[in-house]
Amino acid sequence: MKRHAKVGARVALLLAAALTVSGFAGAKPECIAPAAPGGGWDFTCRTVGRLLHELKIVDRPIQVTNMPGAVGAVAFAHVSENRMKDGNLIVAASSVGMTQIAQKRYPGDAERMRWLGMLGADTGVVMVKADSPYKTLADLINAMKANPGVAVTGGSSGAGGYDHLRLLLVARAAGIPGPDLRKIRWVQFDGGSSAVTQMLGGHIGVVTTDLGEISGFVESGQVRVLAALSQDRLPGKFANLPTAREQGYDVVGLNWRGFYTGGQVTDAEYAKMVDGLKRLYDTDEWKKTAEASGLTPNWIGGKDFEAYVRKSVADLRSLSLEIGVIK
Repeated sequence: MKRHAKVGARVALLLAAALTVSGFAGAKPECIAPAAPGGGWDFTCRTVGRLLHELKIVDRPIQVTNMPGAVGAVAFAHVSENRMKDGNLIVAASSVGMTQIAQKRYPGDAERMRWLGMLGADTGVVMVKADSPYKTLADLINAMKANPGVAVTGGSSGAGGYDHLRLLLVARAAGIPGPDLRKIRWVQFDGGSSAVTQMLGGHIGVVTTDLGEISGFVESGQVRVLAALSQDRLPGKFANLPTAREQGYDVVGLNWRGFYTGGQVTDAEYAKMVDGLKRLYDTDEWKKTAEASGLTPNWIGGKDFEAYVRKSVADLRSLSLEIGVIK
């Protein structure tokens, strides 16, 4: 046993040394952004790639390749068909892509890739007007149990999109059955801010969206957040927002930013990538960059992240089946 422990420690030191010297496995580290320049996935690749190099976590600049199409499915197919063993490749990912996988819009399931880690997230929130009769999340849930269509709800995604599903996950966790989930009225808007503006005008009653986009409304006191869909209370100025979990509804709805790689990379290559991303996450430079971009620094990596993604996909898929988005 002692010999095995010494060998394991020696391997870990060699991996750490390899990361310090050469970053990812090959000579040309690459990040695929599954979207055109300027979007969230592009930002994730370019910002993380730049910081990895500037902070000498990798010793070569990371090439960013934009590969838009089908909300990430084109990039997923490219990796699946051509790059499954490429230990020099990371691909930007987020909750949007996770929802697409759950609804079988990608050429393969989550298990096809190796999920590296998330570095930050925008937290989903369920909110109402400040003068709404719903003072707590339980008030809203009880009203929906009595009449699922009691309030018009809305957000920045269409029916079956992530904003919609986050609200329904809360409702399902509260015991509202599938047939009644379908009766909850949902309206799509161009963004979270548009949805909140319509709510303040009395056109809808509840909004589910990302906190970062509508934080000004929260800070001004115009809206009441019934629940933040985070694992724990948020830090800083939003520490007073109650989570759904602390109110008895075990739902986490993060719009996270992270990465996956090909499903056949070696364990050693996978470990190097995870370790490199974790080292970046631990820096003040990343924390400042994330917060300036409206993200809350949030790390889940390696096997824990793979388990998180697979559970999230399973939950979203079962809910999508329940409400008839997929069959």
